[in-house]
Amino acid sequence: MLPQPRSAARRLLTAAALLALATLLAACGSNTGTSGEAKAAISGDHSSPSAAKSSSAPPKPSKVLMPTGPAAQLSKVRDTAAGPIMMTTLNGAKSGVSGKVWVWLPPQYNDPKYAKTGFPVLTLYAGGQSAGYNTWTDNQLPIQEIDQQLVSQGKAHPFIMIMPVQNLDSAESRALECADIPGQPKIGTWMAEDIPDFVRANFRTVKGRDGWAVMGASTGAFCSAKLALQHPDVFKAAVPIDGYWNPDSPLWKGHEQERQANSPDQLIGAGTADVRMLATAGGANPYETKLVKAWVEKAKAPTTVEYYEQPGGKHLTSDFKKMIPHTLEWLTANTAGPESD
Repeated sequence: MLPQPRSAARRLLTAAALLALATLLAACGSNTGTSGEAKAAISGDHSSPSAAKSSSAPPKPSKVLMPTGPAAQLSKVRDTAAGPIMMTTLNGAKSGVSGKVWVWLPPQYNDPKYAKTGFPVLTLYAGGQSAGYNTWTDNQLPIQEIDQQLVSQGKAHPFIMIMPVQNLDSAESRALECADIPGQPKIGTWMAEDIPDFVRANFRTVKGRDGWAVMGASTGAFCSAKLALQHPDVFKAAVPIDGYWNPDSPLWKGHEQERQANSPDQLIGAGTADVRMLATAGGANPYETKLVKAWVEKAKAPTTVEYYEQPGGKHLTSDFKKMIPHTLEWLTANTAGPESD
């Protein structure tokens, strides 16, 4: 074959170079036209584009705690216009205490639309000894009906309501003051640990403490304040209605250090409990208003306490009843509502 002229050879070399370059670009792609598969091959990532897209942020943690079991045996004790009140005897695994607990579930709880919804929990303590009874379970303090009225108006959460006894004996000389008094039944542990365990075992609740509150009147006010201040990991909010703040049961005799450790009057100024409280007093009782105001002024951050004085209010169940709407609205503003996944 005869040698080709030099110009022809140059043209052939240039064409060959262009062809090689085009082939390389086709294999590797360009910044503007490279496919996802090609880019993956270049980078050494052999996962598919669909797999890359699916590796998004992890799912949000659930805010609902489903019942853990075992289920308790609940029996109906009374019907209300807002649904039945149930009762069981709770044998506390941690405290060894056995006592009655009443339960009310808002109508929304059993509505299929809320089957995957967790509800806030409100524990209610009565006045007096409350040995074998609780005034929040009868028409004296119809908090269940009032709650549903406010729910329909968008002013309150539909709370699960838990109403335990406070004492195991009706004699004032045997008052346990919602505490583990040395040598006595550990009802403080029953209230702060066994009862929340019972609720979580049986009902759909809001995970964490944000949906948990406690409220009580008179002696129940003492209990609600004490339990919230001692257990801010369990309760976020408390409403002590017309309460007192110093333990005075004869059973504390010989146990002054323990008595002080269970005194809301001491606990309020410790500045260790991140809880919110609403403390009320009846305006018709100057001694009570002075007592409650002085206690509120002792609060130290992170504890916060609001004061509410009921105009003309007396230390009577009939006046406690009048405050139910206000206390439920306050609790709603200061606790988490129902949560769904």
